[in-house]
Amino acid sequence: MAPLIALLTGTAVARIAGLLGVDALDGWHPALRVGLALMFLLTGIAHFTSRRTDLVAMVPPTLPRPDMLVTLTGVLEIAGALALLAPVTARWAAAGLALLMLAMFPANVSAARRRLTLAGRPVTPLATRTALQTVFVAAALAIALGG
Repeated sequence: MAPLIALLTGTAVARIAGLLGVDALDGWHPALRVGLALMFLLTGIAHFTSRRTDLVAMVPPTLPRPDMLVTLTGVLEIAGALALLAPVTARWAAAGLALLMLAMFPANVSAARRRLTLAGRPVTPLATRTALQTVFVAAALAIALGG
């Protein structure tokens, strides 16, 4: 749920800043870029903190080098978050992050089916995770296609 909170809070705070006169955040599109960047910064950093072991366990057993895959996806999430903040790279970053989320979704399915935990709590149930993933991908696509 933390990624959704980061997305919504980051977007709302950025939008308020835009309404208060921060020209770079004047509009929903730039505010959404900030919210999505905050979300990916949060999730990307998790790949290198105490949650790393749980994230490695979430990688489907059929994939090689789960530790390397978690490192790679963490780096891509952080790089994508930073690229979202620059208008010149935001659309490409958002498209890449949407594809990354789609590519990583099977790990969420696998984790839910194997009843794994994340930070000591059960992973998000599959139906809820699917709904959240739809929101996250839609937000990225809104940036990628929104101009």
